[in-house]
This record gives sequence, structure tokens and C-alpha cells, in this order.
Amino acid sequence: MTRIGVVGTESSHVDQFLRLLNTERRYGDSRIVAFSGGDTERNRALAANGEQLVDEPRDLAGAVDAVLICSRDGRAHRAEAIPLIETGLPVFVDKPLAASAADAAAIVEAARTHSTPLYEGSALRFVPAIAELSGDRPLAVHVTGPADPAGPYGGLYYYGVHLAETALQLIGGDGGNSPGAVDVRTGDDVVTAVTTIGGVHVTLTFVADPATPFHATVVRPGGVVARELALPRDYTAPVLDRFLAVAEKGEPPSAAEAAAYVAPVALLDAITDHLA
Repeated sequence: MTRIGVVGTESSHVDQFLRLLNTERRYGDSRIVAFSGGDTERNRALAANGEQLVDEPRDLAGAVDAVLICSRDGRAHRAEAIPLIETGLPVFVDKPLAASAADAAAIVEAARTHSTPLYEGSALRFVPAIAELSGDRPLAVHVTGPADPAGPYGGLYYYGVHLAETALQLIGGDGGNSPGAVDVRTGDDVVTAVTTIGGVHVTLTFVADPATPFHATVVRPGGVVARELALPRDYTAPVLDRFLAVAEKGEPPSAAEAAAYVAPVALLDAITDHLA
């Protein structure tokens, strides 16, 4: 049995993880057994089947075998993740890994230093439409979706990381290429950033309206393919699959994986620098 603890319970992703692991038992004996954050109304509702409530993330050490960090604000993730990583607990950090490249790098460096499994990321990378858009290295990629620079959970990082990670996924390779110069244009409730990454022209359009659908366009020699990136019912399952596999393998991120984890946050750093 893999006993899993959860840090940060306000996200609806926690409800999905609880359903997949505890209700539907899709992962055998792996299940959520504890929530940090104390005795709140939300936590009591989540723990209706007897899961343990603890006050602080560090209180999960010794009670669980792995941790899902699901707090919405990436600015908290470094402080939440590193003490758990230092105990050797495999950690998944839900999007965004952090709200600065410095914090993201510190998290992955801790995992590598302490030989601790780590996985992170946006589930948008694994929606069915991504497979339809994949292929040879593109000439250009354009990803659009909801993200508000004035949002309460770290601004553009909270939902904007979906766009950044998806663009890097569509480019291919190890995802660790640094962006070139970034041109940022702002308008009424929209931010558009244009850059070049690994020779691919990348455009990200962030729209403050949360009802904006995720969408991607990929340009290759001989054709253009565009798809709405619709989220299926179990859209968090692919990241849970991958985290549990990483935890079972028991190895820290490779150098290439570490670079790929930091890359989308570094791209958002470059964009938000223009918004200050």
C-alpha cells in the first residue's frame, strides 16, 4: 500500500485525486490517508471516510509514503515541498511548480541532492488533442487559454503555466531550452507573449476571462493543425499515473528532467518581468 498525504486542499484536483484513489480504487492499494491544513470544514468533508487530519505539511512525515502538494498558489510550494523532500518522501507538486524560476530550481535541486522522487506539472499536456497535434518539430506553436495577471494565486503563474508547459510539450525535446528575447503586448484583459525556443516561434495568449477555452495551433512544413484542448473527466489521471510510477521507481529527477521542470516557470518569469 502507498499511503498518500495531501498538502493544500482548496483545489478541485484534490476531489479528483480522492475519487480516483479512494473511491474508484484505480491504483490498487494506493490511497489518500491524510490531509494537512487542520480541522477545517473543507478538510472534514474530504476526510469523511476516516482520513487523518494534520496541522502542517511536516506532520505528514512518518504517516505517509508520498505527498501530493495541491495548494493553488505556487509562491507557497518551495516552503511546502522542500522539508518533505528532505525526509525522502516522493513529492508531486501540482501546477505551477513554483512562482519563480529560483524557487522551482531550489525544489528540483533539493530532490536531486536528497535522491528523492519528484514530479510536477500541468495535466493539459496529456489531453487527447495533444496527441493529435504532436509530430515532427514544428516551425511555430500558438497556445491560448485563461490566465489573469491580477489573479489571487500568484497571478499569471497559476493558470498561465498550462500554456507554457503545453507549448514546451508541443515543441518536443527535453523542454530545457531557454527562451530568446520575449516580446509582450498587453490589452484589455489579454496578454500576448512572443518568443523563440529551440528555433521554434512560440506565441502564448493569456486571456483574463476564465471561460476562455484552451486552444493550440501548430505550424509545420506543409500544414497547420489547430485543436481546442478540451479537458476530459479524468484529466488529472495522467499526472497521477506518472507520479506514482516515479515514486515507485524511487529515483530523483535526471538533469534533463530537472531542466524541463524549471523551463516553463522561467518562461513565465520572462513574461511577467514585462508586466511589472
